[in-house]
Amino acid sequence: MDVDRLHLRTGRFELSLRRSDDGEWTQSARTSAEPVLMDRAPEERPADGERDGTAPDKQAVSGREGLAEVRTPLPGAFYRAPKPGAPPFVEIGDEVTETTVVGIVETMKLMNSVYAGATGTVADIGLADGDFVEQGAVLMYIDTAAGGAAP
Repeated sequence: MDVDRLHLRTGRFELSLRRSDDGEWTQSARTSAEPVLMDRAPEERPADGERDGTAPDKQAVSGREGLAEVRTPLPGAFYRAPKPGAPPFVEIGDEVTETTVVGIVETMKLMNSVYAGATGTVADIGLADGDFVEQGAVLMYIDTAAGGAAP
């Protein structure tokens, strides 16, 4: 049995795969559920000097005042763009709202959208495209003062 199309729909997402004439697979995905907005209190972590001489962790909470942290809801590979070669979802200085997609995290071959969770301006992006992230890791910071809203 040769399969050229696959369409999967659940309460949370819709995924379509199609094989083209040259045998390559293309995909399209759409999230059907409301975005998962992360609003957690910062974890208590040791200061950089208390880490037994290790390098500072890019995913540690920095304690930046006036900036909302965008955290990943799942562990996996963080991607700044929807596909290789495409422009990133957001850049430093871009205006975002709570429901703006700022990246995706690939977990077990599923692409999960990451939403800003705050209204403001992207102040810092601490990870490169393809970096592995732990659940709850800080991906970027949103300057909420610039957007006129509180986190």
